[in-house]
Amino acid sequence: MAHVPHEVDAVVIGMGVGGEHAAERLAEEGLDVVGVEAELAGGECPYWACIPSKMMIRAGNLLAEARRVPGMAGDSQVAASFAPVADRIREEATDGWNDQVAVDRFTGKGVHFVRGRARLAGPGRVEADGQAFSVRRAVVLATGNRPQIPPVPGLEATPYETNRQAVSVKEPPASLLVLGGGAIGVELAQAFSRFGTAVTIVEAMERLLPGEDPAVGALLAGVRGPRGRRLPAHPGGRTGDHRAAPAGGHRTPAAPGRARPGERRARPQARALAVDGQIRAADGVWGVGDVTGQGLFTHVAMYQAEIAVRASSAGPDRTRTTGRCPGSPSPTPKSAPSG
Repeated sequence: MAHVPHEVDAVVIGMGVGGEHAAERLAEEGLDVVGVEAELAGGECPYWACIPSKMMIRAGNLLAEARRVPGMAGDSQVAASFAPVADRIREEATDGWNDQVAVDRFTGKGVHFVRGRARLAGPGRVEADGQAFSVRRAVVLATGNRPQIPPVPGLEATPYETNRQAVSVKEPPASLLVLGGGAIGVELAQAFSRFGTAVTIVEAMERLLPGEDPAVGALLAGVRGPRGRRLPAHPGGRTGDHRAAPAGGHRTPAAPGRARPGERRARPQARALAVDGQIRAADGVWGVGDVTGQGLFTHVAMYQAEIAVRASSAGPDRTRTTGRCPGSPSPTPKSAPSG
C-alpha cells in the first residue's frame, strides 16, 4: 500500500554540521522541518574527523615540544602514553559515539528527527524510514563524504582502516602505512608518529599536501619525528608488497545514490552533486557541504547552509559560493591558505 505523504516545509537529508545548521535555521523561521540521518547526528566532524583528530594532534604536539627542551631550556624525559588521548576522544568528544545530545539539541529547536536512509522519490517527495514526505519549499542534500579507497591491487583482500577506525584506537599501532598524503592522511600520520608508530606515507601525486603550495609539502616532509627521523613519504610512489593501508587522505562526496544506499541523484557516476552559484541542484533542491565537492571544510558547509536557507525562503542570495576559501591543515608546521 502506498504511503500517504506527510506535508512538510523542508526536509534536510544528512544532519552533519551543514545539515544541522540548515535545519535549525529553517525551523527558526517557523517552518515544519524534518532532518534525516542514517548514522550519527552531528556528522563526521565531532565523531571521526575534526574534533577527535585535533585531540590526537594536540597531544602529539605536546610530546614534540617536550622533546625539544634538551639543548634549549634544560633537560626532559618524555614517556608517551596514548591512553589519555583515547579516553578524551571517548568521554569528551564523542560520548562513546552516542549522538543523543545532538539529537536533543535540534529536536529542542523544533526539528523533527528521523533515523534512517532517505531517497528522493520524485519532485518534492522524500522517503525515509518507511515514511513519505511531501515537501512544500526545500529539500537540502547534506550527505557528506566518505574515504576514497584507492584502486590498489590486492587491497580489497587486505584488512585496512580509514580515519574512522584510526581515531577510535585505544593504542597506537606499531607500524602504519598511510595511502594518501592529503590533509587527513598527513595529520594522522604525524600524530601517530609522535606516539612512536613507524609511519610511511604513499602519495600518488608528486608531493605531500598536493592541494597546497609546493613549499608547504616540502617543509612538512622535512619535519623530524620522535627519534630524529623524518616522516618517510613516497610522493608519486607505489605500494608494492605492503599489507596494510589505513587512513587514506582523499575523500569522495557521499552524494545521494552513490555512497549512501537507498538514496538517488540524477547523475550516478558524478564525483559530486552539481550545483549552481546559489548551490541549487534542481528546482527546490539545494546541496550543502562536502556533497558539493566545494571546500570540504566545516565552515564552508555552514556558509553554504546559510545561503540555502536564504535562497529557499527569500530568493537568490548575493553571497558568492564559488572560488577558493580559507582553510588550515593541522600538521606541524601549519599552513593557512587565505583563498
